[in-house]
Formats: sequence, structure tokens, C-alpha cells
Amino acid sequence: MTKRQRVRKAIIVGMFFLFPITITWLSPVIPLLHAGIFGRLTGAGIIFILQFLTALFFGRAFCGFVCSAGGLQECMMCVSDKKIKNTKINALKYMIWLPWLLTTIVFFILAGGINEIDFFAGAYDGWIFLFAPYRYMIYFGVILLIASLHLFVGKRAFCHSVCWMAPFMIMGMKVSDLLRLPRLRLKSNRDSCNGCKLCSKKCPMSLDVKVMVETANMKNSECILCGECVDICPKKSIAYAFRIKS
Repeated sequence: MTKRQRVRKAIIVGMFFLFPITITWLSPVIPLLHAGIFGRLTGAGIIFILQFLTALFFGRAFCGFVCSAGGLQECMMCVSDKKIKNTKINALKYMIWLPWLLTTIVFFILAGGINEIDFFAGAYDGWIFLFAPYRYMIYFGVILLIASLHLFVGKRAFCHSVCWMAPFMIMGMKVSDLLRLPRLRLKSNRDSCNGCKLCSKKCPMSLDVKVMVETANMKNSECILCGECVDICPKKSIAYAFRIKS
């Protein structure tokens, strides 16, 4: 394992252990409720906006380096690294995200717009181990969902099928390409590839990286820029690049 991967995994697994606290700012429920009742933009809403904005320049690196749910799934790799074969599940997250987003927007409109911004709204009673023991049921329910999808569907299945945050970053990437902004990407050299398939085997998102290299098309909305393929390639055929869409 390279130094970069050791650091990355230490960060993302550490974020998983902080999940009892950070769940407040990753929750889709708190911003929805506060939008409808108070017209309040909460910390989670701010985080979702920042995910969109950072994706303009860094794609889905959040998913690969700092996501708490991703940290749990990194740990689950020790139990199962089964690849996802059915890519149709990728569409499911949009079926969750779009109605939720539209409902939140309608709630803000009915409340007369954004009346206040409170990053810590809902935070203290959301820290499950402090003030609201009943939230343990919610917390462990989320953990069970993430773990079950990983075990029975495939590695990082939660990211592919259920995650309500991924679409914010994917939309950010699409806007970035439309505006031709420089963004962190993967680049490949198909001439140096020896076809060993280590990149595809190592990819936590079950992408066929070998085919991506062979076709010189490294663009994939499900890529989380974790760099596993970059670091495992014996021929250095894959690398990071910060550039405008070619």
C-alpha cells in the first residue's frame, strides 16, 4: 500500500468513527424539516451546497477521502470486495435525491424563502451519544443499511444506489464540464498499459478501469478519485491531472 493510500484510508476511516457527530451535517432529514418549519438553511444544507461547489474543481474526491459512509465501506472491504455487476442501480439515487430536493425547495418557497442560516441547527440533539439516546436506532439503522448493501449488492453499493449526496457532486462535475473549468481528473496512457487488470480489481466503485484506459476515456460519474488505480498500476499508465475537459 502506498503512502497516499495509507493517509487516505486513515482519514476516511477516521471520519467513520466521527460519524455519530457528523451525521447531523450529512442528514437529509434535518434540512428538510427546518426548511418546512422555519425556512432555515441548516448545516447539512450548507454542506450539500459546498459539495456541489467543490465538485466543480475536485469532482467526487469527497467520497474518496472524507465521507463517513465511505469510511465504513472501506472497513467492509476486509469482509467483502464483491464487484457490483448491475450498473442500473446507479439510477436509484436520483430517484431519491430529486423528489427530496424539489420538496425542500418547495418548503423554502412556502416559508417565504431562506429566513435564517444556522449551521448548528438540530446539531446538539443530533449527536446521538450525548442528548438523544433514541437516535441510536436511527444511527445503527443507517449503519445496517450501508453494511447490508455492501455485503449483498457489492462494494460501495450505498454510494452507487442510495447516497443522496453523490448527485450534488455529479451535478457539480457536469456544470464544471459545461463551463470548461479545470478539475481534478484521471488521465491515462493506453500505450503503456500491459492489460494486467489490477486497476479494475482494485477500484472500490467496481469500474472497469482497464477498458477506460484502453479507450482513453477516464470520465465516469461514479469515479471517486480515490487513486487506488493510480497507485496500483505497475506501468504508471494512470495519473491524476488538474485540467479542463478535453
